[in-house]
Amino acid sequence: MGFIRFHLLINAIFAILTLLTSFTHQANGEYYYLNKVEPRCNLFKGSWVFQNHSYLFYDNSSCPFITKEFNCESNGRPDHLYLHYRWRPHACSLPRFNGHDFLRRFRGKRIMFVGDSLSYNQWQSLTCMLHAKVPHSPYSLVRNGSLSTFTIPHYGISIMLSRNAFLVDLVHEKAGRVLKVNSIKGGDAWKGFDTLIFNTWHWWGYKGALQQWKYLDTGNRILRDMNRLEAFKMGLKTWARWVESNIDPSKTKVFFQGISPSHYRGSEWGGSNVKNCGGQTHALKDSHNLTGFSEPRGVVRRVLKKMKKPVYLLDITMLSQLRRDGHPSYYTDGARSGMDCTHWCLAGVPDTWNQLLYAALIQK
Repeated sequence: MGFIRFHLLINAIFAILTLLTSFTHQANGEYYYLNKVEPRCNLFKGSWVFQNHSYLFYDNSSCPFITKEFNCESNGRPDHLYLHYRWRPHACSLPRFNGHDFLRRFRGKRIMFVGDSLSYNQWQSLTCMLHAKVPHSPYSLVRNGSLSTFTIPHYGISIMLSRNAFLVDLVHEKAGRVLKVNSIKGGDAWKGFDTLIFNTWHWWGYKGALQQWKYLDTGNRILRDMNRLEAFKMGLKTWARWVESNIDPSKTKVFFQGISPSHYRGSEWGGSNVKNCGGQTHALKDSHNLTGFSEPRGVVRRVLKKMKKPVYLLDITMLSQLRRDGHPSYYTDGARSGMDCTHWCLAGVPDTWNQLLYAALIQK
C-alpha cells in the first residue's frame, strides 16, 4: 500500500511540473518557453522580410495629420521599398496589429507616451494606425505646449504624448538651464494612466549648440559636465525610483521604449565609406556588422533588471539598426534642405514598434 501511495504521489508531482512548465514566463520583453516543445521566443530577435506588396497599416491619405518632417512620401521620396518590409521574429510569429481589437480592449483607457521626439514618432504612428481602422469615427487632436492628446470619443480612448527629453527635471535658474539628474518633480503629470511608455537617450549626448542644459545637478554637486553615459545612468535610476514609488502595477502597465538608433555613420553597419542614411533603400539582412548603441542599451537593461516592479522593455534597438533605409534623410521637407537620419518615415519603422507594443499588451 505504501508503494502504491508513493507511486501516485510521484505521478501527481510529475503532472503538476508538466503543467507548470507549459506556462510562459515573461521578463523585460523576452518570452521564455519553459517546456521542451516550444523554443525560446524573443520578439525582438529576427529579420526584416521583403514583400512584393507594401506592408502598411495606413497611408498618407488615411492619416491626414502626419507631421511634415515624418511624411517622406509627400516630401518627395521617390522610392517606396521601405514600405515593403515586415518584421519576422526567429522563433515565433508576431501577431498583426488589429486596430479594432486594440480599440475594444482599451475602451475608456488612457495611454501616455513620455519622452523625446522619438516618442513623438511612435505616438503619431499609433494615432495613425488607430484612425485608419475607424476613419469615419470623429476624433480630436489637441496640442497644448509639450502635451498632445489624441482621442476617439466613441471608444473613450485617449493616446497622449508628454514631450520630456530627459524624464528627469530640466529647470531654468538664474545661472542658466540645469539638468537635475536626481529629481523628477514633473512626474505628477504621469500618474493615473492605464499604460505608460517611456523613452529617453537621444539628447543626453549632445554638446555645443544642441546641448539643452548649462549645468548638471547630481544632488550633491553642480557640474559643467561629466561622462554622459554616467549621467544617463543616474537619470534612469532616478526614473526607476519614481516608478517604484508611484506606480501600482495592478492599475498601470509600464513600458520602456528601447534606444532608437540613428544612421549617420556607415561604419556602424559595415558601410565604411557611407556618411549617412541618404540614398539607402534596403534593410540590412543581419546584425553581424552592427556596432554602436550597445552602451546606452546596456544601461537600460541593467537598470530595468534591478527594478522590483515590472517594466516591459520594448527592445527595438537591434531591429531598428537594420533599417538604415527607414529615415527621412533628405525628405524632411519638400526643399531637401536637411539630412535626418534620427527620426523615421511614417508610415514606416515605428509602426512595427507599435505592433510589438500591441503584442506585449495582449499577451500580458
